[in-house]
Amino acid sequence: ELPPSHFPAARAAAVALGYLRYLRGGPGRGLELRALRRARRQDIDDVGHKYYLELELEDVLDKDRTVSCTAEVLYGLGSNSSAPDVQITVQGELSSTEEADKEFYNRIRSLEKELVAENIPDSHGNVPPELEPIHLLAWAASGYVIWQNSTENTKFHLAQVKHVKQLKRSDEDLQFDYMLLLHEMVSQEVIPWEVAVLWHPQRGARVCRD
Repeated sequence: ELPPSHFPAARAAAVALGYLRYLRGGPGRGLELRALRRARRQDIDDVGHKYYLELELEDVLDKDRTVSCTAEVLYGLGSNSSAPDVQITVQGELSSTEEADKEFYNRIRSLEKELVAENIPDSHGNVPPELEPIHLLAWAASGYVIWQNSTENTKFHLAQVKHVKQLKRSDEDLQFDYMLLLHEMVSQEVIPWEVAVLWHPQRGARVCRD
C-alpha cells in the first residue's frame, strides 16, 4: 500500500488521467482528478513496477457529477522509450457531450476563416467562453502526449496552449495544430510540444502527429 499523497502514486495517477482524457475527453468534457483514494505498487520481477489506483474524477463542466475509476499503470523496466501500459475502468456514467459536441462542430464548420488563437488561458488564468472547447480539446491531446512520454520519475501537466491553428481539410474531420506548453513538475521544466489533433463528434479525438 502507498499513501495517496506519495509522489510515485500521484505520478501514476497523472498518467492514468492523461490516458483517460485522450480516450474520453474532447471539446465538451474536461476530466479532472478530484481525489486519489487508494494506491498500491507491485514490483514484478524482470517486468517493471505496476501501480493499482482508485481515483475519483470530476468533469470541469459538470462539477456536481463525479465518477470513480480503477486503473493499473505498468512502467516497464529500463524501457524509457515505450509508453506505460494503462488499463482503466470507469464505474458509472460520464455525462453526455452529444449536444455540446454537435454545437461546437457546427460552429467551427461554419467559420468563414480557420480559427487561430493563442495564450489559452491568458496570464490571469482566464479562458474566453468561446475558446473553452478548444482548451478542453487541448487537454485531450495533451493526455496522449502525457501518457506516451511519462516515466515513473516524471509528472506532466498542461500549463498553456501557446498557439492553436485550425487546418482546412477536405474530409469531415476538424484538425487543429497546437503548440502546447507542458510543465514537468519534477524538474520544473516547461516544454513546448507540437501536436496535431483530429476531432469528429462520432470518432472523438485522435492525435495524428506529435
